[in-house]
Amino acid sequence: MRTALNAIAAAGVLLAAPVVLAGEVPGALVTLEVATPLPTGYVPSALPPRFVLLEDGHVFVGGTSQMVAGRLDKAEVQALEQRLALVRKLPGLAAVIAFGDATTPRCHLRSPRSKLDVVVSGDPVAAPPALRPLAALLRDLSAFHHSSLRPYEPASFLLAAREAPLVGGCRPWRQTVPLAEVLAGLRTVDARTAYDWPTGALPAAVCDGDRRFVVTLRPLLPGERP
Repeated sequence: MRTALNAIAAAGVLLAAPVVLAGEVPGALVTLEVATPLPTGYVPSALPPRFVLLEDGHVFVGGTSQMVAGRLDKAEVQALEQRLALVRKLPGLAAVIAFGDATTPRCHLRSPRSKLDVVVSGDPVAAPPALRPLAALLRDLSAFHHSSLRPYEPASFLLAAREAPLVGGCRPWRQTVPLAEVLAGLRTVDARTAYDWPTGALPAAVCDGDRRFVVTLRPLLPGERP
């Protein structure tokens, strides 16, 4: 499968951070999160999930900052479930798996219905023969494409901030939530507050007097509870 997000999911140059889990998405059949090297200044914790399929067939594919959404038919969902069932029965399957010595990419595959929760690091090409179905599944979901995919416009974002400088200029704080509250913990905000702000792993630089902050807005999926 070829990627639908080449323009927004380009590989970068820094060491990847650990996989950061998305929130709970009601009805999620399978979720894949992928940590890869990102450009300097990007925030790995704000990456959208790479792939999410809901039980009703709705599918979401994430890049560095944006997402696309579509829908699979019943046969396509069943075919993916069959692949998940095959992976679940693989000999040598464990909660943490390394394909070779490489530390990236680092993938977290979850499927509650199939009782799968696996973290895999390394190049799928280096997978041993017994685990090649898992490697193929990770490769296909990481580069998922479907004719129904269209740009996804989230209803809300997960807002995060920390005090740190960013290269370049900065903007004043104009979110509806006070900055002090966001510094104390993540906040969910309406998408209208994100107008003209960078989203996903691409951060915004914010000025508040002499202090400088890195601010991110991670797109949330329907019903997602961070």
